[in-house]
Amino acid sequence: ADAYQKGIRNFDHALALKAMTEYAESGRFGLKVYDKQGFLGNDADNESASKTVEYAYDDWCIAQFAKWIGNEEVYKKYTKRSLNYRNLFDPSTFHIRGKVHGFWYSPFDATEVNNFFTEGNSWHYSFTAQQDIDGLIKMYGGKENFLKKLHELFTTSKQLSGRDQSDVTGLIGQYAHGNEPSHHMAYLFNYGGQPWRTQEIIHKICTEFYPNNPDGLIGNEDCGQMSAWFVLSAMGIYEVTPGSGTYVFGTPLFDEVKINLENGKSFFIKTKNRTAANFYINNTWLNKKPYPFSYIKNTDFENGGELLFDMSAVPNKQRGAADDM
Repeated sequence: ADAYQKGIRNFDHALALKAMTEYAESGRFGLKVYDKQGFLGNDADNESASKTVEYAYDDWCIAQFAKWIGNEEVYKKYTKRSLNYRNLFDPSTFHIRGKVHGFWYSPFDATEVNNFFTEGNSWHYSFTAQQDIDGLIKMYGGKENFLKKLHELFTTSKQLSGRDQSDVTGLIGQYAHGNEPSHHMAYLFNYGGQPWRTQEIIHKICTEFYPNNPDGLIGNEDCGQMSAWFVLSAMGIYEVTPGSGTYVFGTPLFDEVKINLENGKSFFIKTKNRTAANFYINNTWLNKKPYPFSYIKNTDFENGGELLFDMSAVPNKQRGAADDM
């Protein structure tokens, strides 16, 4: 879906959609139960909470692909399925919570690493709704509550509990940078109107968690994702929702980055007043015009151009605070 969105389309689209839907509707890994009841419980398959939220995002990708190639029936069906994560969202705790035989598993401890989650706990999956961030914010009761919970994720003093899990490393509060399910979470402050908090956390991760040593990765390099996160984040951007074509701003590490595009053109990401202490974004220009948003579309890159960040030592809390980021 992400490849198609970015213009990589030299494949059989109908066959690709058929492969997607046949897998999603197969009997593998609890998918039949997921499709029937809108979530997985651990009575049907293990790591059920993680699978539910990840299947829901996968369903959104299938829906988007179907829409693009003109299959309205699949689009509608999978758009509905993409909201299934809500069936495991517990409004009394504001957490994704596991179920057994349709009932919440108790006692519940969000820090517990257990068999409801893949290599993690509820904290590591409770913000896994990249396909429906606005809807997730509404489930929290609005931006204020959403930001409060997100802030708690990064600042809680509570320790991990439950079984030992070697993959859960690089902790900031309960955020675990060493394991990939957490990788989009620092960028979510943008959606709540506090991009400066994203900038603080991204700067901390980039400068403290990636030392130039043989053991310079703070976690498991699954398929290159630990490095891919750093490459994009060091440029000042990150695609929170692959398939959307939207890159959300973090904070750039370099004075200038040149992106060589396949059409022979170049896109530059430049900074002004950037120092080790000046990691807050004060203002932004796209192709020399003021740019008030905290994101950029991949279509803005395609024909070349320039994105300029004016950096500061103090946060500009007005920038990016509006509903349209």
